[in-house]
Formats: sequence, structure tokens, C-alpha cells
Amino acid sequence: MNQPPPGTDRYGSDVLSTDWRAPRRGRAVAHPATLGDVVEEVMTDFCGEIVAVDRDLHTLTLEDRRGRRRTFPLGPGFLLEGRPVVLTAPIVMKAPPKPRRTASGSVAVDDAPARVARQSRVYVEGRHDAELVEKVWGDDLRIEGVVVEYLGGVDDLATHLRDFEPGPGRRVGVLVDHLVPGSKESRIADAIARSPIGQHVLITGHPFVDIWAAVKPARLGLSAWPEVPRNVEWKRGVCEHLGWPHRDQSDIARAWQHILSRVASYHDLEPALLGRVEELIDFVSTAP
Repeated sequence: MNQPPPGTDRYGSDVLSTDWRAPRRGRAVAHPATLGDVVEEVMTDFCGEIVAVDRDLHTLTLEDRRGRRRTFPLGPGFLLEGRPVVLTAPIVMKAPPKPRRTASGSVAVDDAPARVARQSRVYVEGRHDAELVEKVWGDDLRIEGVVVEYLGGVDDLATHLRDFEPGPGRRVGVLVDHLVPGSKESRIADAIARSPIGQHVLITGHPFVDIWAAVKPARLGLSAWPEVPRNVEWKRGVCEHLGWPHRDQSDIARAWQHILSRVASYHDLEPALLGRVEELIDFVSTAP
């Protein structure tokens, strides 16, 4: 009787050392039920393309080459390219969040600390102007460290500039109401521009007689702001025309708060104001 060579296992490897219970096609692995995949349901032999997946009902729908459709529960019992799979609901990838915008339309910088105030300044004519600029551009101003101050009237501009002493690193931007050719405001602006400090001061403005009119009238249900005679103070004339109380300054202040409450972002303002304010912020925030 022939004997096997020394060191040879005459009975072969240990049959228990392998997974003798494994199915012929291998064990099923998890696989997302992806639209377009072609799978076979082993209990019915129905083969088709995955055309729908219902995450709530935990089902998928197959469509065969004849257009017939059948719905099955997600889970085991499917073959994909001949291999057993456990079909699972596909992973839903969330779209990246859109950048949050400030009221001015700038990309918001979340959790950014307010910058230490620059030496440069933005002047506006009155309290209402300052409140409107703060509401729409406040986030931008704090990021840039720009302080807004109100003058009380463009007639006082030269005095404010003399006290502030604009110069390199101390720029001043000025927003003026009714800055149109030939107006008092334009003459003041031209005189300052020609002065020794002119290169450190940018005076710009909007064509509206008052900052109220920079708010789109449609936001107040109006087709246009009322026409007010020249001999009538404009704000009081507007209030009177609209039937709002206008007896004293407190009535005017309440009217303005009503108007301001209709402003949520730059979309609520006239373009003639938007560009001017952005220009001033850029001017003072890029001071060397």
C-alpha cells in the first residue's frame, strides 16, 4: 500500500475551518436601493429596474422590460448582478446650506466679533437716516468697524468736519438728502470737495427730498409718495395727505417708525439710495 509523502495531510484541509454554511452565491451584503439599478426578487424571479423607493413605506418598485411594475419590501431577497443583496433606503445627501445674507444682501459672517471702531466715520443728515442705515447695513458696519453719526442738517457739515479733522486714516463719508445739481446741498458738497480736506471726504447723496422717500412706496400700499407743496414741510405734508396724525414731532416720529417697520432688507429701498450707501462704506472702510 502506497503511503503519502511525509508531511502530507492524506484527508485534506479541515472541512470545519471554512464557512461551509455560506450560500453558493455568497452572503448578502447591504446595498442602497438606487434608481436605475436592475435587480431580481428571488422569491418571484421578478427582474426589473428600480424606478421608485418609498422611504416612509419602506418599499421599492421594480419595472421589467415589458413595462410591468411590482412593489416589494426593502430588505433581503434580491440579487444584484447575480450577487445577493439586502436593499436599503438610499442615503439622502443634504444640500449644503445657502449662505445667510444680511439685510443689505452681503454674505453674513456668523459669530464674528464686532471690529474695534475705525477712526473714519459716516455722517448722515438726521436721526431717521441713521436708523434706516443701521437697520439695513448694521451688520456690515459692525464687521467693518464703521460708526455712523447724524449731523442734524447738512448746514452743520463744515463745522463737524473742522472738529473731526479728516486726514489719512480718518476718512469721512457723508450721505446727503436731495443732492441734485444746483441745490444748496450740492453747493456745500462742491465747496468741501475743493477744500484741503476734500481728498479725505466723500460726499454723496440721493435725489429724494427726504430719506422717507427712499423707501419703496409699495411697501406702504402706495403707488407713489404724495406730492407736497414747496411751502409745506415735507414730512408733515405726507402725513396729512395720508391721513396720519401730524400735529407735533411725536406724531412725525410715530409715522417714521411705521414706515421703518415696513423695511426688512435692501429689497425695500430704492436703488438710488443703495449704491450711495455702499459707496460710502467702501470709502471709509478702505482708508489706509
